[in-house]
Amino acid sequence: MASESGSDSRKFLVIVDGTPECRVAIYFASRRARRTNGRVALLYVIPPADFQHWQAVEEVMRDEAREEAEQTLHDVAVEVKEVSGHLPEMIIKEGQTREQIQQLIKQDAGIKVLVLGAATGKMNPGPLIGAIATGGFVEDPDTRLVPLTIVPGSLTRKDIDALT
Repeated sequence: MASESGSDSRKFLVIVDGTPECRVAIYFASRRARRTNGRVALLYVIPPADFQHWQAVEEVMRDEAREEAEQTLHDVAVEVKEVSGHLPEMIIKEGQTREQIQQLIKQDAGIKVLVLGAATGKMNPGPLIGAIATGGFVEDPDTRLVPLTIVPGSLTRKDIDALT
């Protein structure tokens, strides 16, 4: 699960959040990785628990969230391996998603593309895409910029196969 900063292969970073559009982004990134001899990195961010008055409850919640994250990543990794031909790098972080993405991109020079799935609702493509569109994503001037691929969440596998 450790980051491979020195890796020469191109990594497609996908944020795993359990949404349908996330699955579309994972499939797209896996297809692109296969076509470009790259790899997929999956990032699952556990939101910070806020039960400071009940430390025992907070620890249980944190443990349960970590178990869920690990299970979700392992389930998705099977699909990534099947499509891309390689096991993905699986990363679990705790904190705010935007900050964790920025830190990971800063730390891992192998990440070359951030792949996000757009929600299928007509009004809101999703909080990360919204933050990027309004300029609120890269607040740290030391953050290394990488290209962003936004995959419409309504694409089918057949559509993606035709594109990649």
